Amino acid sequence: MKKFSWRKAALVAAVVPMMALSACSSSGGRPAENADAGAGGQAASTPRIKVALITHAAPGDTFWDIVRKGAEEAAAKDNVELLYTSDPEGGRQAQLIQQAVDQKVDGIAVTLAKPDALKDALRKATDAGIPVVSLNAGESVFAQLGAFTHFGSNEKLAGEAVGDKLNSLGLKHPVCVIQEQGHVGLEARCAGVKSKVPATEILYVQGTDMTQVSSTVTAKLQATADADVIIGLGAPYTLTILKAVTTAGSKAKVASFDMNAELAQKIADGAVEFTVDQQPWLQGYGSVDALWQAKRGGFKLGGGQPVLTGPTIVDKAGAANALTFAQQGIR
Repeated sequence: MKKFSWRKAALVAAVVPMMALSACSSSGGRPAENADAGAGGQAASTPRIKVALITHAAPGDTFWDIVRKGAEEAAAKDNVELLYTSDPEGGRQAQLIQQAVDQKVDGIAVTLAKPDALKDALRKATDAGIPVVSLNAGESVFAQLGAFTHFGSNEKLAGEAVGDKLNSLGLKHPVCVIQEQGHVGLEARCAGVKSKVPATEILYVQGTDMTQVSSTVTAKLQATADADVIIGLGAPYTLTILKAVTTAGSKAKVASFDMNAELAQKIADGAVEFTVDQQPWLQGYGSVDALWQAKRGGFKLGGGQPVLTGPTIVDKAGAANALTFAQQGIR
């Protein structure tokens, strides 16, 4: 299937106030911060529109701060009122979609980690004539759920890239840690690793409880002496896993998916072998910008295909550059 790549658009120009929908999660009701207007210039002169960004973010997961920052910068440039909410539970995320429909927003950007839970709410959105794009999770199902494009990484391809990297490092017995069972993107990542390294084991943890993540990983490593690398599927989880490796007295290497400044520093220091970056800033930016383009001119970016923002392997050789951007909150 033909895929499209995305290049970083021009940075924002003006500060535009952001408001949020009421949310079901503890983080969902927080208003979106104003975008950084340091690049100068003018916001779009098109009529102001309202866009809802609804994710499955769990409280405390810094990955989503980067997605949100990209969305806010696009919103400031495009004269968009951005309504950001989130909930990791599929049913409550569907309720947030319904709230956006009830508020008659001009567009919805949504993550599809649990597509079956969202399909009815998204059908109501498309029946109401509200354009939808998806981001981050749901590359294989976005069209069936009514989205006209998807911004994200091909998760199975990303997993395969990790498997190839592990093979190049001579690592043969990975443990792939999934922090949310049933999340289609996370399952695809580990499936991709396993397709390249057949001895890969899957370990499920409760991502909302870092104490449980740590204890489960520690116990697994103590019981699996031949595990030579353990893979976290998000930066906060990988950092917890790194500590658990020490607690377990294991010699296993650590690898990761996704990025934040602390993880980039660990890669630069050699404590973590590498990560796979899906460039979440672009996912947030591209989603909002695509909805604005659809509203202003009927443009449909991607031609019905996913717009890929990754995967990109970041190892020690590229960590210094990645760290610079991560410290700015855009990696």
